[in-house]
This record gives sequence, C-alpha cells and structure tokens, in this order.
Amino acid sequence: MTSDPDAGDVPAVLEVSDLIVAYGQKVVVEGVSFRIEHGEIFGLLGPNGAGKTSTLGAIEGLVTTRAGTVKVDGIETRQRPLDAKARLGVQLQSSSFQPELSIEQIAMLYGGLYGMRLTTVRVRDSLEEIGLGQERGKRFKQLSGGQQQRLALYIATIHDPLLLLLDEPTAGLDPQSRRSLWTRIERMQAAGTSILLTTHSMEEAQAVCDRVAIIDHGKLLTVGTPADLIAKHRDDQRVLAVAHGDVTLEDVFIGLTGSDIRD
Repeated sequence: MTSDPDAGDVPAVLEVSDLIVAYGQKVVVEGVSFRIEHGEIFGLLGPNGAGKTSTLGAIEGLVTTRAGTVKVDGIETRQRPLDAKARLGVQLQSSSFQPELSIEQIAMLYGGLYGMRLTTVRVRDSLEEIGLGQERGKRFKQLSGGQQQRLALYIATIHDPLLLLLDEPTAGLDPQSRRSLWTRIERMQAAGTSILLTTHSMEEAQAVCDRVAIIDHGKLLTVGTPADLIAKHRDDQRVLAVAHGDVTLEDVFIGLTGSDIRD
C-alpha cells in the first residue's frame, strides 16, 4: 500500500484510505490509499483489470466497498453521500445523452437537475466558448465523437464541481481534439477545479498530470510526479529491461506492471 504524505489540517479535495473493493470472493481493490489536493490534476494509471474503474466507482458511490473510507472535501461519502456527490463532476469514457434532444436542450435539462437556473443566453454563450455554438440546435446523435466528448465534459462541469472525475476522456479522439481537451482541463485547473483522470496514454499523463499513481492487481504500486517516478525507478532492472534509450514514464509503467497484454 502506498499513501501520500500528510498535508496538514486542510482537508484534501479527495482522500482515499485503505480502500477495499470485492465482488464475491474476488478482491479487485486492495488497501488503496491516496489523496488529491486542491487544484491538482492526478492521474490513475493501470493496465486493463488493474482496479481503476472499481476505484472510480467507489469514489462516485456506485460501488459498495468492503472496507476503507472515501472523503470528498472532508465529507465521508457513506455518511453524507448526497453532499459528497454534489461536489463531484463525472465524465465517463463513453457518455450517452438523450439522442433526440438538441445539445442546447440537454444543457438546460442537466442544469435543471443540478438545481441551476440557466438562461438560454448563458447556455448559448457557454456552448460558444467550447466550440459548439454553431451546433447548439443539433441532436446529440448528430455530433461527431470529438463534439460529443466536448459536450460531455461541459455537462460534467456545468455545476462547477470541486472535483472532476475523467475516465479515459481522450480515448478515440484525434490529435487535435485530444490537445483541445488537454487545454480545457488545464483551464479548469487554473480556475480551481481538481481533476482525477484515468488514461492509458503515458504521453497524456506526462503532459497534464501533476502527479500520477500506478495501480495493478488492485494494489497501488507507486505515486509521484512523472519526473519523480522516472528518477525513482530508472535503475530498476524491470524498467531497464523494457527501456529503449532514456527511461520514460511508459517504461516505468510497463516495467512495474509487466509486458503481458491484458484483456
């Protein structure tokens, strides 16, 4: 089990302590602990089946935990689930909205669900800012994959959450759309939002994350900045065995989690 150092009396945006998630007899998350500070972009990296999705599910309150605690802004999620969820925004890898509604209608609908009073002018201005102003009358099913991802991120942050959870947000996007999303993530960070993202892209993790954690077989293997992890593990024989030239974050990831392809 790996945990971050104590950051004093100020509550972390997210604090996961000794988390255990099991499905029947199979333990998929085993004693995971980490914390995310205010304004931090934190990457959770791991192969398929490593425990990332179950960890996110536990944070969101969608997965029942066997042990451990999850606190959002100091709020224990099992004791005050609605208060904790109100501070979260969530964008899944594949988001699906009502296909027959226009994106303007979708924005108004979800704003209302969050108890917000959105005017048509405000929604149109917001859609203009994310490059969807000309598409506001289109139905969701008419949007391209990149446009759907932009809309999903907008809906996830429409209530200005304290912590945004992103599950492989750039999967399937072209390079231009991926870089555009990185820019939006960095702008949200500058505005004070903390972000937890899962990704299979080491380039993405190194480009946007302040710190990353590598998880495998339900256990947290290491936590640190991308540069610190490279420095920490550059002499590890498992890492050197897969490196081609200077050690990269991807070399560290493969060295610690193995080269076998996961389904």
